[in-house]
Amino acid sequence: MACESALPAIMDEQALMGLNPNADACYRQRALAYFEQLKESLDGWEVCAEALAKGVYSDDHVKFFCFQVLEHQIKNRHGALTAGQQQLIRETLMKWLQAQLMNVHPEKPFIRNKAAQVLALTFVMEYLTLWPKFFFDILSLVGLNPNGVDIYLRTLMAIDAEVVDRDVLHSPEETRRNTLIKDTMREQCIPALVESWFQILQTYQHTHSELTCQCLEVVGAYVSWIDLNLIANDRFVNLLLSHMSMEELREEACDCLFEIVNKGMEPVDKTKLVESLCQVLQSAGFFNIEQEEDVDFLAKFSRLVNGMGQSLVLSWTKLSKTGDVKLSAETLRAVEAKVPLMLQLLIHEDDDISANIVAFCYDYLHVLKQLPGLSEQQKSSVEGIMLAVMNKLKYDDEYNFENEGEDEAMFVEYRKQLKMLLDRLAQVSPELLLDAVHRVFSATMQNWQTVPFMEVEVAIRLLYMMGEALPASHGAHFSGDVTKTSTLQSMMRTLVSSGVSEYQHSSVTLEFFETVVRYDKFFLVEPQHIPSVLMAFLDHRGLRHSSPKVRSRVSYLFSRFVKTLHKHMNAFIEDVLGRIQDLLELAPPENGFPAPLSSDDQLFMFETAGVLIVNGESPAERKQALMRSLLTPLMEAFQMLLAKLPREEGEERQAELADCLSHAVGFASRTSKAFSNKQTVKQCGCSEVYLDCLQTFLPALSCPVQRGPLRSAVRSFLHRMIICLEEEVLPFIPAASQHMLKDCEPRDLQEFIPLISQITAKFKNQVSPFLQEVFMPLVMAIFEVLSRPAEENDQTAALEKQMLRRSYFSFLQIVASSGMNEIMASQGAENIERVLFTIIQGAVDFPDPVAQKTCFIILSRLVELWGGKDGLVGFPDFIYKHIVPACFMAPLKPTFDLSDAQTVLTLSECTLTLHMIHLKRGPECIQFLQEYLPSLQVSPEITQELCQVLQQPDVKVLKNYMKVFFQQAKL
Repeated sequence: MACESALPAIMDEQALMGLNPNADACYRQRALAYFEQLKESLDGWEVCAEALAKGVYSDDHVKFFCFQVLEHQIKNRHGALTAGQQQLIRETLMKWLQAQLMNVHPEKPFIRNKAAQVLALTFVMEYLTLWPKFFFDILSLVGLNPNGVDIYLRTLMAIDAEVVDRDVLHSPEETRRNTLIKDTMREQCIPALVESWFQILQTYQHTHSELTCQCLEVVGAYVSWIDLNLIANDRFVNLLLSHMSMEELREEACDCLFEIVNKGMEPVDKTKLVESLCQVLQSAGFFNIEQEEDVDFLAKFSRLVNGMGQSLVLSWTKLSKTGDVKLSAETLRAVEAKVPLMLQLLIHEDDDISANIVAFCYDYLHVLKQLPGLSEQQKSSVEGIMLAVMNKLKYDDEYNFENEGEDEAMFVEYRKQLKMLLDRLAQVSPELLLDAVHRVFSATMQNWQTVPFMEVEVAIRLLYMMGEALPASHGAHFSGDVTKTSTLQSMMRTLVSSGVSEYQHSSVTLEFFETVVRYDKFFLVEPQHIPSVLMAFLDHRGLRHSSPKVRSRVSYLFSRFVKTLHKHMNAFIEDVLGRIQDLLELAPPENGFPAPLSSDDQLFMFETAGVLIVNGESPAERKQALMRSLLTPLMEAFQMLLAKLPREEGEERQAELADCLSHAVGFASRTSKAFSNKQTVKQCGCSEVYLDCLQTFLPALSCPVQRGPLRSAVRSFLHRMIICLEEEVLPFIPAASQHMLKDCEPRDLQEFIPLISQITAKFKNQVSPFLQEVFMPLVMAIFEVLSRPAEENDQTAALEKQMLRRSYFSFLQIVASSGMNEIMASQGAENIERVLFTIIQGAVDFPDPVAQKTCFIILSRLVELWGGKDGLVGFPDFIYKHIVPACFMAPLKPTFDLSDAQTVLTLSECTLTLHMIHLKRGPECIQFLQEYLPSLQVSPEITQELCQVLQQPDVKVLKNYMKVFFQQAKL
């Protein structure tokens, strides 16, 4: 074998050919196998070490491969290596490093990064024990050689990733080791490292910007945990400031200063640091940002100012809590001094620069909110922030509304940040904000025809935002505080009467409708505006708009508008229904034209139509006629498509038809949302129409193709009809159930069980005969599906089974708690026993606390019903053989995690089951426990104690005791 140490140190050349990304698959396969072979071989890695040390290979992929093999050894086998082998690794790395110093052409970055990772791993493994002079060895070797310095800096960043980076999850063991490494470094080598950084920065600042930037990144990474005085001193800060004026270094220097400012410190020291830094930056002219044209640098600078501002606010908060009035006042003055610069950055035309200062802005407003009153200067700052926010909320010309990409998504995100500022402004000074918005809104609306779209959109947007910024209970913005009410009312009046809904830009149109619906309560106060807004919804501005995006959103907003204001629409109901009739048609799949609305949008239209019909003041006959004319076309289309479906041969075509059929059922179902219960359906005379729908839709359950989607649609319709028609649905249930239990998949069953549960809970004894008939077939269908074999790693199948189990237990819980236990009792001894065993199994064997909790609730209820003197024959026996042991076996399982909230709830139900057994069986239960508990290795004292606690009346005491009991038992 090519990697045995007895043979010369040569590698399998043919396997190495497969490392090239362009190699044939068979070579790549061989390379992979060779890699595994070298990793697993005890000394095969030495071939790689030698190849690296002697520079045998020039191919980059082979070098990278050798480092990977070495990395695997250090990561996974370091402890098992002999002292000689560990020494070999150190020598290999140092020889490789030495070779880099002479290289005219440095290695590719990906090789240098991998080498740095391997050096860092070796450092982590050996620094505290075998290689305490790690840094001194490297520094004395590389000196100021640029190739060597590059590897040194990359290694420092790799060490930071291994030891310091807080985003990496470490085990407690690793965390202890990392703390020890940092402590040792602070004691032994940090001053020398800092000195090396200074020398590198000074030496290469003018000649090698890449190395200088790397070094600045290292300083920024390490400053969070080393002594700050080593960095925050005149010579270092002056050096960093000089870098701030160099084009290639300034961004990295800015980031480095940001890390220095962000270091955790005592508030007084932090304020001093920030203030001294500000002073130097200001006197060096960095605060004159209007003269700065480099937006990338300004974005970094904005982040730095944000860090300084937030640090000062944090210092002020801490000092205010300690009650140090003088120092907190000084810090507040320092915060205030940064506000003019903050405003300049916030209003900057580049959104990245503005976004980077938002957090400081937000924190500053939070400070103002806590002050007893605002000075004139502070009020002026608040107004400055308001104007900046109002300005920055505007879209720019480049925003692509029809095809929103990454830039658009970033602007939407930025707008959310500005909205948070606006909400905070409203908390600081609601009057100022409302006044400012009113001014902007009125000025824009006066001549909206000649104003660019972004200004009109933002004016309406600001009015919309007031709805959330100025709190009102249940959207009651038009009652209470007179100033707020009259201002908002006046703006809404202007919005709906100014004609701005005619503006020819989709963003303005959408904002108009969003705002009308946000303030729908306005129309309760001034209902005279309803007709004109209804027209806007119905014509080219709304549902007939040229943009599908606008039509889609308006269909939803229209349904919201109608739901709130239907009482004021009686005069227009039939006119509105006539105008939307073509939007209520089922789009057949073979029609090549794009429908004006998607099926999801049509759901809102059907719901709206239902709300208008049901809540109108017409007599019941008229309502019935309107509802019939709404639903009959759906039923006719359904019958025609259902007849077509089995004759279709192509799978895709079948799926399209089934989709269309499902939509028809969904639309009919959605119209019923207008009814709250059977009473309202009867009053409108609509029961008959929905019964006709039921008769039309139910045959779909026996369709031989596309079972899944059709069953799902009909099932949802049945759920609605149980609420709307109540017992009138019952005659349809047995046949429907029979079809739904035929050849079912786990998901079919899982969705069918809630339907049966809903029927059981609602009708109880009325459905007793039906339930007795369907109970065992349903249970057997569930057993059959659960017993189907599934592949070990099939997560989807496992999850489906888990959900089915939960649904099954929920169904049993409803049967038991609805007083329907007789249904279970009358299934015959063998069947009862099977069902009972599944409940015990669910309580103990499956580590699913949701299902386990349900199982214990069922057991507790069955004990209550059947556990007494005149209970079910043989049940007391079952209690002692199975239920009591389950109450102990389940919590003792290793998977029963008492630190998980859901599991604690399960334990609570388990305890209540024990409590119920004691209530029903009395001293006999105590006697059984005294015999049973010793078999679990419970001491006589604890057994006695548990029995005493069980006998006292307070369940809470028992729950607490049982939790401690199982915690102790698991130690």
